[in-house]
Amino acid sequence: MIRYTLVCSHDHEFEGWFSSGEEFDRLVAAGHLTCPSCGDTKIAKALMAPSVRPSRNKAKASAGQADAMAQTQAPVAAPAQAPSMAALPPQLREEFVARMREFRQQVTENAENVGDRFSEEARRIHYGEAKERGIYGSAKPDEAQELMEEGIPVLPLPVLPEDRN
Repeated sequence: MIRYTLVCSHDHEFEGWFSSGEEFDRLVAAGHLTCPSCGDTKIAKALMAPSVRPSRNKAKASAGQADAMAQTQAPVAAPAQAPSMAALPPQLREEFVARMREFRQQVTENAENVGDRFSEEARRIHYGEAKERGIYGSAKPDEAQELMEEGIPVLPLPVLPEDRN
C-alpha cells in the first residue's frame, strides 16, 4: 500500500491509501477521489517526504549510523525546517518550485562548487585571503551558524522536490 498526502483545489490536505501509483492516477482521472472537507474532485498529490523503514536487522545498525550522520556534512541547501508547500494552491506551488529551480540553476552555473570546503573558502574570501567570487558547497549546520555569526553572508540553496526522491 502507498500512502499519499493529498490536497484539493481549495487547499484542504488529507491522506489517501492506494494499492499503487497507477491506481491513484486511475481514480483521479475517473473523478472518484473527493476531498472529505468540501467534496472537491480536483485532487493532487502534495509534496511529502518518503517514509522508509529499515529491516529489523538494520534497525540497530541504523540507530548508530543516524547519530553519526547527524554529525557529518549536511548540505548548505538543507533548511532547518521546510514549510509545507501543500498549503499553496497547485498553480502557485508549481510556480514557486519553477522559480527555485531557476535560482538554483543560476547559482550552479555562475558560482564555483567548493564542496565540503565551503566554510573554509567562505572565510578566506571574506577576510581577503582568496579571490572574491561566488561559491557554493556544503557545511555542517554549526559551521553555517558560525559563518553567519562572523558576519559572513550565507544563503541556503532551496531543496527541490527531486532532491527528496
